[in-house]
Amino acid sequence: MKTNGVKLDERDLRIIAILQREGRISKSELARRVHLSSTPCWERLRQLEDAGVIEGYEARIALKPFAPLAQVVVTMELESHQTEDFARFERGIAAFPEIYECDALGGGIDYVLRVLARDLEDYQRIMDRLLDAGLGIRRYFTYVVTKPVKRTPPPVTRLAEPP
Repeated sequence: MKTNGVKLDERDLRIIAILQREGRISKSELARRVHLSSTPCWERLRQLEDAGVIEGYEARIALKPFAPLAQVVVTMELESHQTEDFARFERGIAAFPEIYECDALGGGIDYVLRVLARDLEDYQRIMDRLLDAGLGIRRYFTYVVTKPVKRTPPPVTRLAEPP
């Protein structure tokens, strides 16, 4: 498999899959688990980072211990669908740190957002600011997350499977 000019083999995919689950694994343990000596494993890791296949390393944080929080999924439709309308919305959304995910969609809905707020009143203040920002929002629908059910990294090892 080839991506971003880098040819990925099964060992690269195993490295990626392990790092998705265990980002803090030591390089020597990673090498052992993919059956490579340290130097070749580190070189593969560096190539994956340099090619942008591995974008970074993050920690999954449990939000519950901090305080009661509201997680909200919002679907949005823009008033107009010109290239500049999408660009204006996407530039504007970057100014809202409470919106921690935003994906453009094909079909009837233009965007889906994930918002973290202290409570629903805080969420409404965020939405009021968003609507006042002049980003061309026609309408939006709010879905309150009642409990997380599944959060996993994408199954990159499926990329090695034949179609």
